[in-house]
Amino acid sequence: MTEVNAAALHATPYGTLPPASPMPSRKPMSLPRLQEMRLRGEKIAVITAYDATFAAVADAAGIECILVGDSLGMVCQGLASTVGVTLETMRHHTECVARGLRRAQGTAWLIGDLPFGTYQESKEQAFRNAAVLMAAGAHMVKLEGGGWTTETVRFLVERGIPVCAHLGLTPQTVHALGGYRVQGKTQASAELLKKQAHELQDAGATMLVLEMVPHDVASAITAELLQCATIGIGAGNGTAGQVLVLHDMLGLNLGKMPKFVRNFMHDAGSIRGAMENYVAAVKNGSFPDNAVHAW
Repeated sequence: MTEVNAAALHATPYGTLPPASPMPSRKPMSLPRLQEMRLRGEKIAVITAYDATFAAVADAAGIECILVGDSLGMVCQGLASTVGVTLETMRHHTECVARGLRRAQGTAWLIGDLPFGTYQESKEQAFRNAAVLMAAGAHMVKLEGGGWTTETVRFLVERGIPVCAHLGLTPQTVHALGGYRVQGKTQASAELLKKQAHELQDAGATMLVLEMVPHDVASAITAELLQCATIGIGAGNGTAGQVLVLHDMLGLNLGKMPKFVRNFMHDAGSIRGAMENYVAAVKNGSFPDNAVHAW
């Protein structure tokens, strides 16, 4: 019998994933490492990803955190908003991203979004569904809103589930907010955001997305939070880090490009090059530009 080359057994015509990498060139991200970055003022680069290939490329490009966002409902499924995304969809995509990370150097911190309707009913419901995403490979879960979410965050953190909170424009409740509008523009609404941010930090949230918040408000919140890293999207360059939707930063948005987005694919030469440019721009503070991308 002819001996079969072992490598041929694993051959595939679909070369979408890189082979398993050698020893990683950086230590895996962790809560202590992210806090160290926050304390020394090094910006944290976050991006969304929804499948194994893009996750592997992002990890290799130096992205610190990957968010499996429920934004996949709009950019992958063609939904009008994130409201229709299911827990099973989020579980599936979180699992895919986790596999991709294992095929690369596997050092990025993986955040899974809890979709609408999976944590609003009770703390117990939130824990059951967060456990599904953690079992799929997430290191942390994200949920939207302040006030009533505080006790849910505390409940999860006390049971060993790291939490990323989300204030400002919260897409799951966009209809209640009256559309995709900047939040925190008045003194009263800005003070409420600050109050809710402190409450979420005190409850144990170690990361906080601030979306479409005036840059001076986001900067003030960032300066006040000592244990919680703020991640901005349309919130200016004063936050501890930045996040963009993958398709937006690659210029693949099929509608009007949001004000806070920059097309990093332009002149990058490759998707990995675009991600590396994004990381560099976040780190050196050239993105976002408050005069262009913020309010």
